[in-house]
Amino acid sequence: MRNIYTFVVLVVALVFCGCGDATPVIIKGENYSFSAESGMIHFDEPQRAANQQSMLGYAAAPLDVVRVGFVGLGMRGRDAVSRFTHIEGVEIKALADLVQRNVDYCRGYLESVGWPQAEGYVGEEAYKELCRRDDIDLVYISTDWSSHVPIALYAMEQGKHVAIEVPAATSVKECWQLVDMSERTRCHCMMLENCVYDFFELTTLNMVEQGLFGEILHAEGAYIHNLTEYWDAYHDNWRLEFNSTHRGDVYATHGLGPICMALDIHRGNRLEYLVSMDTKSVNGLAIARDRMGVTEFANGDHTTTMIKTSRGQSIMLQHNVFTPRPYNRLYQLTGTHGFANKYPIEGFTFVEGVLPAELLSEGAYVDQHNFLAEDVKAAIMEAYKHPIHREIEDVARRVGGHGGMDYVMDYRLVYCLRNGLPLDQDVYDAAEWSSIGELTATSAKHNSMPVAIPDFTRGEWNRLTGVTFHTK
Repeated sequence: MRNIYTFVVLVVALVFCGCGDATPVIIKGENYSFSAESGMIHFDEPQRAANQQSMLGYAAAPLDVVRVGFVGLGMRGRDAVSRFTHIEGVEIKALADLVQRNVDYCRGYLESVGWPQAEGYVGEEAYKELCRRDDIDLVYISTDWSSHVPIALYAMEQGKHVAIEVPAATSVKECWQLVDMSERTRCHCMMLENCVYDFFELTTLNMVEQGLFGEILHAEGAYIHNLTEYWDAYHDNWRLEFNSTHRGDVYATHGLGPICMALDIHRGNRLEYLVSMDTKSVNGLAIARDRMGVTEFANGDHTTTMIKTSRGQSIMLQHNVFTPRPYNRLYQLTGTHGFANKYPIEGFTFVEGVLPAELLSEGAYVDQHNFLAEDVKAAIMEAYKHPIHREIEDVARRVGGHGGMDYVMDYRLVYCLRNGLPLDQDVYDAAEWSSIGELTATSAKHNSMPVAIPDFTRGEWNRLTGVTFHTK
């Protein structure tokens, strides 16, 4: 059976004492081991090298114009090229892909909207030619997951900031590689987690920061999306191939990212440990057997994960891309004074006395057992609209990209680079959220044993206080 993990289980000989207890089994893998003291599996956490500095709150020198090179021009990449033509202060200098027709398509689009032509590169090593150019500040990576880290590392070595589609990395080792390279080169490494910028999520975050929910106790997130109609769209079958060899929640960041923002993760709070459980593979195996001729499939049809934070909060994540059920990119917060939910029903619930009276329509009342009436919800969404959305919502909805959140994400990336501000998402976000893939696989592999989540900030998770979307 193909498996990316090399597990070595050392069973110590049974030594019986007077009560008949046996010495516990010791688990040791390639880069992790079991700690009897904590009762958890711990992954190795390398020390920061002398030539590296923390990237927490880091702001690079401002750029008058952000010169961009795009690597990967399939589903996500070509849409990003289009969105960037609507952002002020951008020059698109180069385009790279494995396939000539994708480069031609994007060059044709730029010509059709009156933009200067970008240089095109094609082939396995095309990204290196693009990264070596001296007229590029940002490399925007939208390739298959397995190639994200090699491209990002090479780009940062060439002194380029990088933005990477989700997940940024596919293993804990790769997450550390991104952290170390960003700290050494002082180049930004941002994961392109668009769901952070969605309208419900940012509005809810604003409400959290203003105390409407009281203390957040529990959160839930998910990526439940039946991909039956989409497997053909992934070049050379890469996504199904990845799932066939990787267990766990391999696509956790859409659900987890907005939750981490609401819970101040590595901004005064941290993810401590997780446990994960998955079902057997039935639909996934059937799809892969039909398309690939395989007889084994690593990823379960449904994966459920629980995470504990240092503040005593719990998070539940779910992943399912195989079974027939409605799309559900769950985002849910449970607080002492209120509740927010997105998918399958979007709404809010509060205890009486929390909401300003002016937001309640005549005759409206607060019932903590039900969602607020739609007109009250609409009033709340307007009253607590995030300042970023107040600034660019109209343009975002017109340009689009998952309803506009993709444009907000790209706009904020460019805005921060042009103004020399810390990015909304840093390399530690990219590492924390992406590491969930291997961490959950390891827990599920070992009968849902707790797995400690590495501290990618190396002890500095409480140096910053709260999430900040910087403005000039």
